[in-house]
Amino acid sequence: MTPNSSAGGRSLGRLIIECLLLCLLLLWVAVLARPAAAAPAEPKTLLEALDTNSFQAKGDAAQAIADSDIEQKTRWLQALLDGRLGKERRGERFYIITDDSGREWPIIDAITLEDAGTGTRRTVDVFKINNDLRTRLEGLLASLSLSAGDEASRLSAASRLIGEVTADSADSVRKMRDQEKSESVRGQLDVALALFDVQQGDADALETLRGNLDTRVRNTLTPIAAGESALAAEAQSVLGGIESKRTWYDRAQTLFFGLSAGSILVLAAIGLAITFGVMGVINMAHGELIMIGAYTTWMIQQALPGQPGLALALAIPGGFLVAGAFGVVIERTVIRFLKGRPLETLLATFGLSLVLQQLVRSVFSPLNRRVASPDWLQGAWQINEALSLTLNRLAVLLFCLVVFAGLWALMRYTRLGLEVRAVTQNRAMARAMGVRASRVDMLTFGLGAGVAGLAGVALSQLTNVGPNLGQSYIVDSFLVVVFGGVGNLWGTLVAGMSLGVINQVLQPWVGAVLAKIIVLVGVILFIQKRPQGIFAPKGRIS
Repeated sequence: MTPNSSAGGRSLGRLIIECLLLCLLLLWVAVLARPAAAAPAEPKTLLEALDTNSFQAKGDAAQAIADSDIEQKTRWLQALLDGRLGKERRGERFYIITDDSGREWPIIDAITLEDAGTGTRRTVDVFKINNDLRTRLEGLLASLSLSAGDEASRLSAASRLIGEVTADSADSVRKMRDQEKSESVRGQLDVALALFDVQQGDADALETLRGNLDTRVRNTLTPIAAGESALAAEAQSVLGGIESKRTWYDRAQTLFFGLSAGSILVLAAIGLAITFGVMGVINMAHGELIMIGAYTTWMIQQALPGQPGLALALAIPGGFLVAGAFGVVIERTVIRFLKGRPLETLLATFGLSLVLQQLVRSVFSPLNRRVASPDWLQGAWQINEALSLTLNRLAVLLFCLVVFAGLWALMRYTRLGLEVRAVTQNRAMARAMGVRASRVDMLTFGLGAGVAGLAGVALSQLTNVGPNLGQSYIVDSFLVVVFGGVGNLWGTLVAGMSLGVINQVLQPWVGAVLAKIIVLVGVILFIQKRPQGIFAPKGRIS
C-alpha cells in the first residue's frame, strides 16, 4: 500500500466519522426542539381554576374539566351545577357536599371522594353559578352522557341538548352525532344541531325542525319568526306547520278527557239503566251507592297500609258486593212495597239518600278522605310532546269497557239475563211463563247497585272520597239513561261517552256550568223529537 492510498483511507474514515457525528448532533437538536407532550392536568389544578369570581372563567374551567381524562369530572360538574362543590375557606382542599339540608353538611373530598366529616358555611365556600353558566354546565353534562351509557341514557342526554348547544360545544356534538349508531339518538342530536344552526342564521336547517313538536323548538322559532328577513318568513312557515300539528293532538287530548269523563258517567248510569228498565224505579239513592263503593275502597286501603295495589284489586269485588248488598236491602225493605207508585218511590229513595249521607258523616266524619293510587296508576303515558294520557284516567276508561262487556255477556248468555230481558219487555207475559218477577227485581236491583259500587271504586282513583260524592252524578246518570234509551246497555254506553265528550269540548269555551246547561237543553230537545232515546227499548214496561 502506498503512502497516498493510506492517507486517502484515513481521510475517508475521518469523513465518515464526521458525518456520523453531524447526524447525531442534528438528531439531538431535533429532540430538544420538539415540543414536550402536554402533561395531563392535575385534578387540583382543574379545581383551582373554578375558584374565581368571573363566571366566564368558571365556564372555561368547567370546559377544561369536561375535556380532561379525570374520572371524577362528571361528579364535579354535577356538584357544581347543584351548588354542592366548594373549597375549604382556610385551606387548599376541595369538597363535595352530599347533603345541604341542615346547618352542618356531610362532605367528601372532591379528589379522593373519601369522607371528610362535616362542614358549614363558615368552613366551606361553595362555588356560585349564574343562569348562563348553569345552561353551559347542563350542556357539558349532556355531552358527557352521550359518550357513555346505554341507549336510553344517551337518548335522554341528547334530548337535554336541544336548545343548549353553544358555539363552544357545537363541534363536539357534531362529532358525537357522526359516531352515534342509534337512529333515535342521532335524530335528537340532529334537532339540537339544527336549532343551533337556525340561531346562527342557517335557513336550510329549518327543514330538520319542520313538524317537530318539542316546546323548546317552538319557543326558539317564535322570536325568529317575528322578524322580517327571509329566515323569518321560512321560520313562520315551519312554525305554522308545528302549530297545526299541535292543534290536532290537542283535539285528541280533548277527546281522551271526554271519553274518560264519559266512562265515569257510563259506570254511574249503567246500573241505574238496568233497574229503571226492569222495574221502572227512579232511584234517587243511586248516588249514595256510588259513595258506598268509594268508601269501601278507602276502608280496604286502611286495612292494608302501604299496599295500594292490592287494596285496589280487593276493592273491585269488595265495592261490588257491599254496594250490591245495600241494594238488595233497599229493594227488600222499601222498593218492593212501592211498585207501581213512581212518585212515592222517588220520595222514599230521596229520603233514603239523605239517611245514607248522614250515616256516613256520623261514622266517617264529613271530611273528605284520600285514596292513594298504586304506582302503576300514577303519572302519564307520554306519546309525544303534545299528547300525554294520564294513567289513572286511561285505567278508568278501560275498566268501564271491561265492566260493560261483563254486563253485556251476563245479559246475553245467562239465565238471569234472559229473565231480566223478559221482564223488561213484558212483565205479565214473563210471569205467565214461570219467571219469578219479584226475585228478578231483587237480583236486578242488587246488580245495578253493585255496578254503582264499581263506579265508586273508579271515582276513588280520580277524586277524594266524601259524603257528597254521589250527588254530583245522579242527575247526569238519569240524563244518560233517558238519552240512551231506557234499559238499553248500548244506548247507555253511547250516551255516556257522547255527553262526556260534548261537555269536555264545550267547557273551554263557555265554562263548566254553562256547558252542562247547554247539554241539558240539547238532550231535552232531542227527547222531544225522539222520546225513546237513541236506542228504543224493545217491548214495554208494565
